[in-house]
This record gives sequence, C-alpha cells and structure tokens, in this order.
Amino acid sequence: MGKGGALSESVIKNIVLSYSYVAIWIFLSFTVIVYNKYILDKKMYNWAFPISLTMIHMSFCSTLAFLIIKVFKFVEPVKMTRETYLRSVVPIGALYALSLWLSNSAYIYLSVSFIQMLKALMPVAVYSIGVLFKKEGFKSDTMMNMLSISFGVAIAAYGEARFDVWGVILQLGAVAFEATRLVLIQILLGDKGIKLNPITSLYYVAPCCLAFLFIPWIYVEFPVLRDTSSFHLDYAIFGANSFCAFALNLAVFLLVGKTSALTMNVAGVVKDWLLIAFSWSVIKDTVTPINLFGYGIAFLGVAYYNHAKLQALKAKEEEKKKVQQADEESGRLLEEREGDGEGKKNESGN
Repeated sequence: MGKGGALSESVIKNIVLSYSYVAIWIFLSFTVIVYNKYILDKKMYNWAFPISLTMIHMSFCSTLAFLIIKVFKFVEPVKMTRETYLRSVVPIGALYALSLWLSNSAYIYLSVSFIQMLKALMPVAVYSIGVLFKKEGFKSDTMMNMLSISFGVAIAAYGEARFDVWGVILQLGAVAFEATRLVLIQILLGDKGIKLNPITSLYYVAPCCLAFLFIPWIYVEFPVLRDTSSFHLDYAIFGANSFCAFALNLAVFLLVGKTSALTMNVAGVVKDWLLIAFSWSVIKDTVTPINLFGYGIAFLGVAYYNHAKLQALKAKEEEKKKVQQADEESGRLLEEREGDGEGKKNESGN
C-alpha cells in the first residue's frame, strides 16, 4: 500500500476514534442525567435529597482519585502550593458544589427535556461572565447572538407544560454558578499554567466540594434523613450511579484531550436533542410544539456561536502558520546574507 493509502487509513482511524470519544461522552452524560432524574424524581425512585446524592458522588470520586494518585500511583499529582490551593481551587470547589447541588435539585421539579432547554443558556452565561471578568471582548454581533439564544429559551419556557418557578430558579442558578466556575478555571488555573486532568481535578476539587456541601446538608437534609428510619442506602443503585459520574469525568478528559472543547459543545447539542426525544418517548414528559419552536431558535443560536468559535480558531491557527512561515523566511534570508558575507571575506582575503 502506498503513502496515500497509509494516510487514508490514518485519517479514517482518527475519525473513528473521534466519533468513539463523542459517542462514549454522550452515552455517559445521557446516563448520568437520566439516572439522577430517576433517583430524585418523586414519581420514580423518590429519594429527593440532591445534596446527599451529590455528596455520595463527591465521596466516591475523591476516594477513587486518592487511590489512583496516592496508592496505585497511576497518575502524578500536580505541584500546587497551599496559597494556590486556597486562592484558586477552593473558590472553584465552592462554585462546583453550588452548581451540582442546584442542578440536581432542579430534577425534582422540572422535566429532563425542559432542563436541557434551559441549559442552552450556558454560552450566554459564559460569555457574559467572561466579559464581566474581562476575559472576553464585548462584540455587538456576539451579544445579538446571545439575545437570540435567550429569546428562544424564553419561548420554550412559555410553552412548558410543567413549568415550575422554583425549578427554573434552581436550574438558572446552576447555569450561572457553572459558567462562573468555567471562567474562574481559566483565570485562576489557566493563567498560572496549572493543567488538571479529570483525576487530578477530582483529587483537589472533590474533597473541597464535599466540605462545602456538608454545611447545607447538616441543616437541610440531615434532620430529615435522621428521622426517616425506613430508608436504607441501596449500594447497587447509588454505587452504579456514582461510578457513572466518575466515568463521565474521564470521558470529558478523553473528548476534550483527544479532540477539543468545541467538539464537546457540538456533541452537547446532539445529546440535548437525544435527551428531549428520550424524555418525550420513554419518560413520557410532555413536549409541546412551542417548546420545540423555542428550543429550535436557541439551538440555531448555539450552532451559530459554535460556528463562530470554530472560525475564530481557524483564523488563529492561520495567523500562527503565517508567523511561523515569516520567521522561517527571515531565518533563511539571514543565513543567505551571512553566507554571502563570508564569501566576500574569503574573496578579499585571496
């Protein structure tokens, strides 16, 4: 087989691997969302303790991360000073705790399909907070795009059959805290050059997140659990749920590490449509035409946003290539001049 054939095989292999990472991430993300809904929903497993569920996840992830890094030494820990931990990891852990708590709480009040529609506001929140923290430049066309996404979500909310104000507040709060966390990761860790993979991220962030969750748990859920003597923790149900949550973190690392964050954003749109279809056909949630129309507008806005991001990345790569070519050209010219100078010296010496 010639060079062309070998190249084709390599390209095909990369495409297959990329789609495999996307499929794994979609499957695990899909599983965790539906699993959490099953546990928390009053009409299903009926264990309406979102803080406790999140704490079980964090305890499981912290333990596995500790074993992988400290006991089995499969992954090297990141060098981090106490000051960096307190100033960077602790705020991120606090925001992560709030985001998980509120997002899991929303499953008690809202349908899976409507929650996915509200999550379309994530680019709006990330961009707005990025502008606020001066990590993003304000652009009128981008802001118009953000407004179109918001408008679409507002229409979807208007058409929601099971609209619950408290559930919407919880989910919007989760989106705001998660967006702030993503921006702070870039500011507090990215600017310091600290790179965390999912294992090291869980090793540092999960215990901190667990500590922050413990405070509201003592006052909100512990008294109720203490008085509910009939409940016994089902290790099969909660163990499998926690393992899925841990596996999802690894899948995020594989997807972003082997492809890009933009690929995950695009895959997220596909996952949202699949979840809406599943919620309507299997869970029997009501999805109205107004829901779909509004989410369709939001979907187009998110798709345009991802397209604009892709074009910006391509332009950046092209600029890098031009700079490299200019540097190489300058280097060649300098070598030629030096060579000419040496030749003239030799002639004059003769």
